[in-house]
Amino acid sequence: MPIIKSISSMRNRTREISILAREKDEPIFLTKNGEGDMVIMTIDHYERLKAQSELFEQLGVAQSQSAAGKKGVTHSQMMTSLRRRTHA
Repeated sequence: MPIIKSISSMRNRTREISILAREKDEPIFLTKNGEGDMVIMTIDHYERLKAQSELFEQLGVAQSQSAAGKKGVTHSQMMTSLRRRTHA
């Protein structure tokens, strides 16, 4: 269930909103005059969303390349490449 607060609660209860965002680890939707206005979330939550978005974007590119018949690398080739990077 989404957490919805008025924007005035952000002004009057900033500390409580911050604690709530950390405890629930969910975005908090702020309304202004009864309409959605802003979303507040912790930096950790934002970073996870950003990483997930980037991963979906990369998967979309890979799927398009696959559909176009482009060859990728095998699991073994990728693991070898990653091991070289981490041991360099």
